[in-house]
Amino acid sequence: MKIPYLFLLLTGIAFSVNTDAQSDPVMEKIVEIGRTDNRTMEHLDILCNRFGGRLIGSDAYENASIWAASKFEEWGMEVVMDEVGELPVGFNRGPWFGRLIAENGMSLHFATPSYTSGTRGVQRGHVLIEPGTEAEFRRMKGALKGAWVLVEGENQGWPIDISAEADSLRDSVKLVNAETEKVNSQIRRENRDNRGTEKPQKELLPVIDEPALFYREMVEAGILGIIQSAKTPIRVLYDRKNLHDMTFETLPTVPDIKLDEHQYKLIYRMAEERRYFQLEFDIRNHFKMGPVKYHNVIGVIPGTEFPIEYVIMGGHLDAYDVATGGVDDGSGVTPSMEAARLIMEAGGKPKRTILVILWAGEEFGLYGSRSWVTRYEADLENVSNMVNRDGGPTVPTSLTVSAAQMDDFKEIAEIISGINPDFPLELKERKPRSRPEKAWGTDSGPFAVKGVPTIGFDCGDPKGYNFDYGEIWHTERDLYNKSIPEYQEQAATATAVLVYGLANLDHKLSREGYYVEKAEAPERSTKKGKKKQN
Repeated sequence: MKIPYLFLLLTGIAFSVNTDAQSDPVMEKIVEIGRTDNRTMEHLDILCNRFGGRLIGSDAYENASIWAASKFEEWGMEVVMDEVGELPVGFNRGPWFGRLIAENGMSLHFATPSYTSGTRGVQRGHVLIEPGTEAEFRRMKGALKGAWVLVEGENQGWPIDISAEADSLRDSVKLVNAETEKVNSQIRRENRDNRGTEKPQKELLPVIDEPALFYREMVEAGILGIIQSAKTPIRVLYDRKNLHDMTFETLPTVPDIKLDEHQYKLIYRMAEERRYFQLEFDIRNHFKMGPVKYHNVIGVIPGTEFPIEYVIMGGHLDAYDVATGGVDDGSGVTPSMEAARLIMEAGGKPKRTILVILWAGEEFGLYGSRSWVTRYEADLENVSNMVNRDGGPTVPTSLTVSAAQMDDFKEIAEIISGINPDFPLELKERKPRSRPEKAWGTDSGPFAVKGVPTIGFDCGDPKGYNFDYGEIWHTERDLYNKSIPEYQEQAATATAVLVYGLANLDHKLSREGYYVEKAEAPERSTKKGKKKQN
């Protein structure tokens, strides 16, 4: 018989066999503990407020990984620190401060993308508007030293692109603008000559507005940093274009500040009026020498009858560090961890092996789940279901399953509906759909591409807490206090029941009618901006 590679990875873990099914008593105990001693928010408090934002490559991510592994061990689980990859340098974010120094001085509301430069201590300087043409750059070159420069465009989360490819694009724009400027010079002369005559004044041709068009030249001239307008809440991501080519000797050197749009407009107007004022920033963005390895954290509850068949649950452990990852994805990681604790505390001994996987690098491109699926592709036929939670701290309201799976979920849904009468669970039939060709934007995506069922809860806000995922998604508001405790606790208990129930089936979950060939599948609309979970 072929021995799956994943099973070989776990051979150091003792798989005990117990043929005495304990599903009903264990389920009752899971629900009881989930009601009376639910620790989901305790886990979230530690994850957010002891470690904070958890980018891969950061000390916070490494520390959170070690902590999660220690909790799995404390609960009696075995742990695999599953190496996914490494980054050439690491990044740790410290505090950041800024202020406008003028008669109408104020504290500044801003952030900087990860893997971009901080200041050299407290730095104060005057403010200029960036040049748009070569002539403007030459005129103001001497004033750039020690200046903060306001650049065009509106922040979308990413830093200004400083890659070689971006430099080439900027050079092309400069050539076009130079030709436009020649024409405009002629127009200015004609307009000057025609003053006082009946000939109309001609309009100047527009130049191309490219943010930080003279970035390299301005850095060489000695600017302190660049400042761009940002909508609130401020969203900042990381230097995706350059991270993997960074070395400790080639790190970015000037800050890339994303400033509250309201303050930006005020400061821009003051700069246009050539008023004298200064800005002061203290930005503690710190790097560390690499390579820096990062891991999926896997907690294992061994199966007693079908140890090489698996039910997977989890969420991504990494989070952007402009906030603390309380929602994205603390609201997925901590219910998954608590679900594991409930199963272990209740004395669960499932027939199938349960893998609780806290994924690495989801925010950088599903690094952890893509790597896992690639390395264990031959074992995916043994995965009964993959449960992923990555959509916010809302509460399970329904399960959508195929017709062939319906009977296997009925008892599970009844138990979940009995946890809390405020949160009944509806069981819905899933219409066949085509298997996706590309992974969607969360860790269930790579599994779905390979045809693995990714049945998770459909969630909602039945009590009307007015949760808005778009408000916190990758922004400064992704905090502990954005989670909803009663929803989180219900999600943890419901996940424990779902996963334990699937792990205890007499058979692997049917895949019949779950996916169909693309030509046979009905059309299906999706809403943009919402992570898919099943």
